[in-house]
Amino acid sequence: MKITLTGSLGHIGQPLTSELVQKGHTVTVISSKLEKQAAIEALGAIAAIGSLKDIEFLTSAFTGADAVYCMIPPGNYADPDFDLMAECSQLANNYKQAILQTGVKRVVHLSSIGAHMDKGNGILAFHHIVENILRQLPSDVGIKHLRPVGFYYNLLSFIPAIKSRGAIVSNYGNINEPWVSPVDIAAVVAAEIVNSFEGRTIRYVASDELSCDEVASILGAAIGKPDLKWIAIPDEELLEGLLGAGMPPDIAKGFVEMNASRPGLLYEDYYRNKPVLGKVKLKDFAAEFAAVFKQ
Repeated sequence: MKITLTGSLGHIGQPLTSELVQKGHTVTVISSKLEKQAAIEALGAIAAIGSLKDIEFLTSAFTGADAVYCMIPPGNYADPDFDLMAECSQLANNYKQAILQTGVKRVVHLSSIGAHMDKGNGILAFHHIVENILRQLPSDVGIKHLRPVGFYYNLLSFIPAIKSRGAIVSNYGNINEPWVSPVDIAAVVAAEIVNSFEGRTIRYVASDELSCDEVASILGAAIGKPDLKWIAIPDEELLEGLLGAGMPPDIAKGFVEMNASRPGLLYEDYYRNKPVLGKVKLKDFAAEFAAVFKQ
């Protein structure tokens, strides 16, 4: 098959590209960075260097593909002028136009937990918007929306609080929560993109399910702090800390709202459509967490 991937050689892109190439597929990898070209080609893939905002480039990269993998790259949350919803809407519409113009009939879209909600999910609301834009494509375009849960590497954001306060600190706690490895996401994408599917279907992706206390225990053991605790603080305190760190107000408020929805609505659809858990467990990630912590 001829497959075009977005996401460059990121946490998901690198293992995904490797697996698809090793299985004999012709893989084109889109990246905005020219310096990634050599690494992409070293994996046996074709590098397409350009911007997802350039509809002509994107259409060219999708031309001839049997299937495409579409994801929204991380935004610059530190930029006070960054408009998350507008940026994601533009990219989703570019994907839609490129798919229409090239006649691609198979799309795997990296969405997220919380995409079933049109409000109350904070910064995750853009995934709901993107899914709905892609659903405007003709009915003969098969779309598989993958909804991974929180990535393990998001736990790295707790390191400053662990060092300054001696605890994991967030505005939620005392819940069981699913987490996922990008390696397991890549495996699911690789499996789905070569399958024949029709209509619009959804698949959740997770690797492990743990309580907040279990997360603290595993990470604490890895960094030599076996008594590490997970502490829940009020929304207002978290918001104040994010704003103090320079996060733009809209993004900070969205982050707080997203976390506040975790004990309730955020996971309701996940548990209705619970997936088989992947292979990479939090204990496997803990060594990586410890290495970053000790830097």
